[in-house]
Amino acid sequence: MASWTEIEAAAPELAGRARAAFDAHKHKLLATLRRDGSPRISGIEATFADGELWLGMMPGSRKALDLRRDPRLALHSASLDPPDDPTAWAGDAKLAGRAVEVDDPALLERLGAGDQAGEAHLFRVDVHEVVHIRVGDPADHLVIELWQQGRGVRRLRRR
Repeated sequence: MASWTEIEAAAPELAGRARAAFDAHKHKLLATLRRDGSPRISGIEATFADGELWLGMMPGSRKALDLRRDPRLALHSASLDPPDDPTAWAGDAKLAGRAVEVDDPALLERLGAGDQAGEAHLFRVDVHEVVHIRVGDPADHLVIELWQQGRGVRRLRRR
């Protein structure tokens, strides 16, 4: 698993595009696994700080309990309709990894992880895959850039 700093070093252009997509809007979508193994999708805010990707959650939230039980997750940026000129669309990003809970009240407070800093959940994301998707030029295909730990960056075109 990789920190965000490691991804920036291994794939700087892809990391920049993905982070811009994540930072473009406050809310993202988090996928976790319920106790029975079925997926749960939740809205969430994510923060890039100290070379890491952080997820803060309210005390006892279902998504936090899911991650405590099974740390696997997927995170997706806000997905917006492309403008009239699809090549002007910046695209969207997604990543997959594992959540590592951090129990540091000072860090919780500094990162603003919830209103009840001493009781909120804070997770650092160990990333194993980052994907950025955009419309190609000409706008007859998608450009999919993918970084996976141990495999590096690949660029795919889909029609």
